[in-house]
Amino acid sequence: MKYYTEDHEWIEIIGEEATLGISEYAADELGEITYVELPEEEDDFIIGDRLGEVESLKAASDIYSPISGTVSQVNEALVDEPGLINDSPEEKGWLCRLKHFDSSELDDMMNEDTYHKYLRKLRK
Repeated sequence: MKYYTEDHEWIEIIGEEATLGISEYAADELGEITYVELPEEEDDFIIGDRLGEVESLKAASDIYSPISGTVSQVNEALVDEPGLINDSPEEKGWLCRLKHFDSSELDDMMNEDTYHKYLRKLRK
């Protein structure tokens, strides 16, 4: 199941890991992504910490951790091919995976249906 923030980050829980990235909406708003700053493996984050940055031809945007946890893996493919976020923001364009995350923090996030309703309000 995926969870979303109002800042357009997503989290997908698979087993003991939480994969995170930016939503398709965020990728579309940013435009062509040219650079991604990723966290380091084993870095610890608490909810709201700056995790990295995404730069596009239009803007630069900080990415904040939507939940607390420890980075277990980063998507190294984004270093050479940041456009993967544009091509596949919620699959191949993931940013990092967290372990030892606090699942209770997911309660404050939106499920997919609620997020899509939220987007409809933004587009009005």
